[in-house]
Amino acid sequence: MIFDGDCCFCSLWIRRWQQATGDEVDYLPFQDPRIAAQFPELSREQFQVAVQLVEPEGAVFGGAEAVLRTLAHKPHEHWLLDWYYRSPAFAGVAEWGYRLVARHRAFFSALTRLAWGRNLEQPTHFLARWIFLRCLGFIYLIAFLSLWTQIAGLVGSRGITPAKASMTLVRQQMDAQRIGLDRYHLFPTLCWLSSSDGYLKLQCVVGAVLAVLLIFGIAPAPCLFLLWLIYLSLSTVCMEFLSFQWDILLLQTGFLAIFLAPLQLWPRPGREAPPSRVVLWLLRWLLFQLMFESGCVKLASGDPTWRHLTALNFHYETQPLPTWIAWYAQQLPAWAQRGSTIIMFAIELVVPFLIFAPRRLRRFGCGALVFLQVLIMLTGNYCFFNLLTIALCLLLLDDAALKALVPSGGRGVPSPRPQAPRLRRWPRQITVPLACVSVAIGLMHLGGLTRVALPWPRPFVAAYIWLSPLRTFNSYGLFAVMTTTRPEIIIEGSDDGVHWLPYEFKYKPGDVRRRPRFVEPHQPRLDWQMWFAALSDYRRNPWLVNFCVRLLQGSPSVLALLEHNPFPNVPPRFIRAVEYDYHFTDFAARRKTGAWWRRQRVGEYLPPISLREVLSPDADRVAERGRPFDKPARQEEL
Repeated sequence: MIFDGDCCFCSLWIRRWQQATGDEVDYLPFQDPRIAAQFPELSREQFQVAVQLVEPEGAVFGGAEAVLRTLAHKPHEHWLLDWYYRSPAFAGVAEWGYRLVARHRAFFSALTRLAWGRNLEQPTHFLARWIFLRCLGFIYLIAFLSLWTQIAGLVGSRGITPAKASMTLVRQQMDAQRIGLDRYHLFPTLCWLSSSDGYLKLQCVVGAVLAVLLIFGIAPAPCLFLLWLIYLSLSTVCMEFLSFQWDILLLQTGFLAIFLAPLQLWPRPGREAPPSRVVLWLLRWLLFQLMFESGCVKLASGDPTWRHLTALNFHYETQPLPTWIAWYAQQLPAWAQRGSTIIMFAIELVVPFLIFAPRRLRRFGCGALVFLQVLIMLTGNYCFFNLLTIALCLLLLDDAALKALVPSGGRGVPSPRPQAPRLRRWPRQITVPLACVSVAIGLMHLGGLTRVALPWPRPFVAAYIWLSPLRTFNSYGLFAVMTTTRPEIIIEGSDDGVHWLPYEFKYKPGDVRRRPRFVEPHQPRLDWQMWFAALSDYRRNPWLVNFCVRLLQGSPSVLALLEHNPFPNVPPRFIRAVEYDYHFTDFAARRKTGAWWRRQRVGEYLPPISLREVLSPDADRVAERGRPFDKPARQEEL
């Protein structure tokens, strides 16, 4: 390859091509004295107009054809040259583009430095993968430990919606419909083997152990597969308690990460294959879906608070579990709230396109997305959602950028290098079909949000329906409709039906003087479900009636989910739920009363009930009634 050595643009890109083609191609500037002597048939004018490629047999090619033939020496890059020869239209566009760049090399040189910087070498992502997989292991560890502390009260034998009763009803429905082995696909859970309390906790413990192994880099691919399988199992059997958007995001991220991980049982720097570019791109595509769809649903919903940029006037006090910083954010003037909404829309609707931009623009996009997640973390408790999103953002950075963020210039950080292609890697026969499915389903979801009807082939629709129970290819959309009020349910008990004492939850608002707390990355799932229950009638939330029944029974595992039990010795005879309207106080009211909240009673949410009125003679059987196939939507309010 002979190029103009005085051209800054040529020099920048030649370094990248040289890295890609290795020893297959020699690169020489035409100013080298040897060139004129070795190739007298080529004039100086030809070199000044376009690069020239001289093949070993003597054939000479110039312009776009020379570039594509050069890049074809790189493994798996021959397809561009094939297009050039098979498609006259593509060849014409390629040559036109080359001439355009050649005539304006100064402009495109400046553009290259703006987008890529002065280093155009092919980026590596060994360190990016190393950090991402350990972050994912940490997030899995949080998820399993958090659930472990609650699972007995949520779906244990004396819990709110016992898994044993759910599995019994599923079996009965499957048998009635004569569904055979397909039942394990329609209701994918390991609880087909057992649904005892011990087995539920065992799944959490095994998940936590596997997460630790992933953090230490031991058998990452098998660990990721088992982590995905166990979390899918628990998400299926826990139903509404594990149906939040971060739960399905963890499933999708964890599944794709299986194919990003090295295949060695104990990979070490320098002894592992480079990350699959296809899977790396898929994880970036997932981040694009998450952010862009979150912006789209706000506009597509038609909610006036988003369209009029007033949503943040309500958000901080009406979100499920605000922090004490949210109280201060709520006090900001209307112009600041409106400006914050504009910035949020810019980050969710514009910045995601930088995910697929060149290096420098992609780094800026990463910074903007992380900035938004940090603000969300400071003002609201959203479990491990923000950490998982930040982990995905790290994949927008290459190894050079990540080392720059490490103190001492990255010394002491694993710095693997690609070695021989003999190292095992995920074959394209797996990663390419995975990419096709992921992108097609993502486009279908985007089409649904933007109301663009596309004629999807029937086989694809059938495949999408088949994949749905696995919760691994999902749509996203945070806070499509902003709640402008905060109805709050207060559970009260009484021995005589006259004097009522409130049960205090650990984290959700109750006592108006209690300061909102930070609880993330732990998620108190009962507290979250109480927020959703307040947005609808109790008849649409049978789990809440079951919860009240467990309080009447004095279930220890359910009471452990609460902060304060006003009946420590004997359970009350009656339970009721009262609805209040909560609002943050302002500076003056808080200085005067010390209260963070002010509330006004709305009325009864659930009328008083007792065991005699609610339960049949077989109390446990009635309390454990469930409707596994009549699950609520996946928290679409978020």
